[in-house]
Amino acid sequence: MPETVNAAIDYDAEMVGTVAVPERDQLDLERLERWFEDHVADFEGPIAYSKFKGGQSNPTYRIDTPSRSYVLRRQPFGKLLPSAHAVDREHAAMAALGPTGFPVPKTYGLCEDPEVIGSKFFVMGLADGRSLWNGALPGLTAEHRRAIYEAMIDTMADLHLKDPAAIGLGEFGKPTD
Repeated sequence: MPETVNAAIDYDAEMVGTVAVPERDQLDLERLERWFEDHVADFEGPIAYSKFKGGQSNPTYRIDTPSRSYVLRRQPFGKLLPSAHAVDREHAAMAALGPTGFPVPKTYGLCEDPEVIGSKFFVMGLADGRSLWNGALPGLTAEHRRAIYEAMIDTMADLHLKDPAAIGLGEFGKPTD
């Protein structure tokens, strides 16, 4: 019988935080900064950036300026199927939900011009928080786990109470189920 190795994955080490942007994922910062100047209210450069660790299918960057931090989500490099990696849909959902008080980051803009950094992308605010990779929430007390689970349930219930047509998402998807 083969030996089984039960290697625990340190998700915080593997998935949380940022790394220097690998050469293959670098952006044209000059063009990006011009886009920010034209489209992001109160933007003041210069831009510094890093890439979030982890398994995002859409590359995600931390954009830092002297006064504020942002998050940029872009489509992956290379040829894509027309409906794949719809960062425009992510932006539309967050932009529609934000004004309702739903907990989403502030959206700053959507760029559909691939000439800027090579693909569509959108910019949102950086939301400080923590990533809970293990749903069992090991290391937390039963009371703390319960509070997190109840907050998740309340948030999902609040989302399902939103009327898509009333918040501008009437054409977003199937209106039933």
